[in-house]
Amino acid sequence: MEEIKPREGRLQGQQRALLIGTYSSESKTKSTCLEHLEELESLGDTYGLITIVKLSCPLRKKEAGTYLGSGKIEEIHEMIEKEGLDLVVFDDEILPQQQRNLEKILNVTVIDRTELILEVFAQRAQTKEAKIQIELASFQYQLPRLRRLWTHLHRQRSGGATGGFVKGEGEKQIELDRRILRRRIESLQKDLEKVKRQRKTQRSLREKTRIPTFAIIGYTNAGKSTLLKAFTDAEVLVEDKLFATLDPTSRKFILPNNQAILLIDTVGLIRKIPHQLVAAFKSTLEEAVQADILLHIVDASSPYALSQVDATLGVLKELGAAAHPMITALNKIDRVSDPTILQKLRIKCRKTVKVSTLTREGFEELQEKMMQEVSHLHKKVRLRIPQSHYELVSEIRGAGNILSCEYEENDILLEAEIPHHLERKVFHFLS
Repeated sequence: MEEIKPREGRLQGQQRALLIGTYSSESKTKSTCLEHLEELESLGDTYGLITIVKLSCPLRKKEAGTYLGSGKIEEIHEMIEKEGLDLVVFDDEILPQQQRNLEKILNVTVIDRTELILEVFAQRAQTKEAKIQIELASFQYQLPRLRRLWTHLHRQRSGGATGGFVKGEGEKQIELDRRILRRRIESLQKDLEKVKRQRKTQRSLREKTRIPTFAIIGYTNAGKSTLLKAFTDAEVLVEDKLFATLDPTSRKFILPNNQAILLIDTVGLIRKIPHQLVAAFKSTLEEAVQADILLHIVDASSPYALSQVDATLGVLKELGAAAHPMITALNKIDRVSDPTILQKLRIKCRKTVKVSTLTREGFEELQEKMMQEVSHLHKKVRLRIPQSHYELVSEIRGAGNILSCEYEENDILLEAEIPHHLERKVFHFLS
C-alpha cells in the first residue's frame, strides 16, 4: 500500500534571504509595502532566516509567468549572486507556475508569505491537534504545486484485492501523486472533525459550570500570553516572536468581586492570513467565537498598531465574532512614544483601557471593566425562596453572584445577579 510521510519543509534555519514586496499607487503605497516587509522579516526571524535585503518594487502589472518584469528579475539575480543569497521570499502570494519559473531563472528556492507562515506554524506546533491542522493546511497549499515535498515510501503492484495504489498503464506520476495527496487530505479532515467534536464536548462541560469565558485575542506578539501569565501566574510560553502561541491555553481566574472566570489564550492573528489556515485553524479560533467576552490585546507601542487592529477585526468578522462583547487593552503603554496613537486607537476600538502586562499598570481598571462586562451577562433580581427550595439557592450561588442574603421566617430573601438560563427557574420566586 502506498504511504506518504508528512512533508519536510524546504526551508532551513540560517538561510540568507531576500524579501520582496510590491506596491502600486492605486492599491498599496510604498510605505505600506515597507511596513509589510518589516513584518515579513519578523516572520523570517521567528523561523530562523537571516534577512540580508528587503526590496520594495513598484508594480504596474503582474507578469503571468514570472510575477515581476524581466528587468527587475535580472536585478534580483545579480543581487543574489553578489550577496550569496539562498532564498527569495515574496510578501504576496504567487502562483505555482510563477514560483517554478522564478526558481529556474534565479537558481534559488522561491517561496511566498503563505508558505513561510506555514513553515513557522509547522516549526512551532506542539500538540497533536495543532500538528494535524498544520499538516492539512500545508498539503492543501502544496496540492497545486506538487513539489515532491512529501516522501513516497515503497510502491507495490498488486492483484487488486489489497486496496493499495497500483500505477495503471499510461497513468502519469503526477496524477498518482495527486490521488495519494487527496486521500491524505481527506484522512486529515476526518481527524480534524474528531478534534472539533472533542472541543464541542469541552465547551459543553464549561457551559454546565456556567463560568464566564474571556477569549484573549489580538495580533500576534501583542502580549496575550504575557497577560495570561500576569493574571494567573500560569506557566505559559512567553516569547518576543511571532506566533509564540499556537495551542489555546485555558486558565481559571478569580476577579476582585470573587467572580470566577475562564481566560483562554488563542493563536495570534496576522494580516493576509492564508485562507488555508483560517479554515484549518477554525477549531482553534472558534474559542474566540464561543467565548462570552473578547479581551482584545493591542500593542499600542507598535508603529503599525492601527493596521494590526484592522487585521484582527477583519479576521473576527470572517469568523462571525465581530459583534461579541469586547474590551480592548492598549498594551505596552510604558513604551508608547506618540500619545496621539492612543486617541486614534480609542476611536477605532471599543471600551479601551491602557495597560502594561510587564509592570501591571492599568490592571485594576482592566479588571473593573471585566467585572462590568460579566455583570451584563447576568440579570439582577430580588427573590423570596422557601427554605424547602434551598437547592435553588445553591444553584444561584454557583452560577451567579449573590449580592445580599437575609432570612425571614421560612423564606430566604436574596438579591442576586443570575445568568439568563436561570430566569425561568426563579420566575415564581420574584419579589
